[in-house]
Amino acid sequence: MFFTLLALAELGAASEEKSITTSGLAEKLGYSQQTASRHLIELEKAGLIARVVEKKGCRVRLTDSGLEALREVYEVLRKVLEPVTAPFLVLKGVVFTGLGEGAYYVTREGYKRQFVEKLGFEPYPGTLNLRLVEEESLKARRELDFYPGIEIKGFTAEGRTFGAGKCFRAIINDAVEGAVVMAYRTHYGPSVVELISPVCLRERLNLKDGDIVKVKVFP
Repeated sequence: MFFTLLALAELGAASEEKSITTSGLAEKLGYSQQTASRHLIELEKAGLIARVVEKKGCRVRLTDSGLEALREVYEVLRKVLEPVTAPFLVLKGVVFTGLGEGAYYVTREGYKRQFVEKLGFEPYPGTLNLRLVEEESLKARRELDFYPGIEIKGFTAEGRTFGAGKCFRAIINDAVEGAVVMAYRTHYGPSVVELISPVCLRERLNLKDGDIVKVKVFP
């Protein structure tokens, strides 16, 4: 079933709900449609995916347990393949104005304390949003789903629950150190990345909406 779980992640279900068909999944994996259907049922029973059955297929998303299962396998593979692993991944994206929630979340004490402890800096109150448009960058972004990164734990405060996530150290435009932040539950799809830094990236790098930014990410 692992390869089915991996295939779902490759289809984008690691970071958002995806509509799939058992015939399409079977074709991707080289299985029979019956086998693909059985694997989906077993993965759902194991709590590794959440699934909503529809007339022409189903909507699927990996659960936190499913993501953790992939990370555990990745850790084993990383130890074997590390000598040939690239030292960093490159993401290129277009700056855009987001939903305005970044400042709120990065200034929550439960997150801010972890950023300081694990990244060594207190982030500027806001995120820089990039929309990835090149296929190579989208591929690199999907690859980040399989790296454990630096864990950011969820917590409860202010009468609500704040979700977990992970981050990766990064260098933005070969000039400013920061990090890519990836929440496990987000309004954005996998084509969007959010950056934090100890400085205002728009001001430091003289950025405006529509500008292209290059990010070196260190997994």
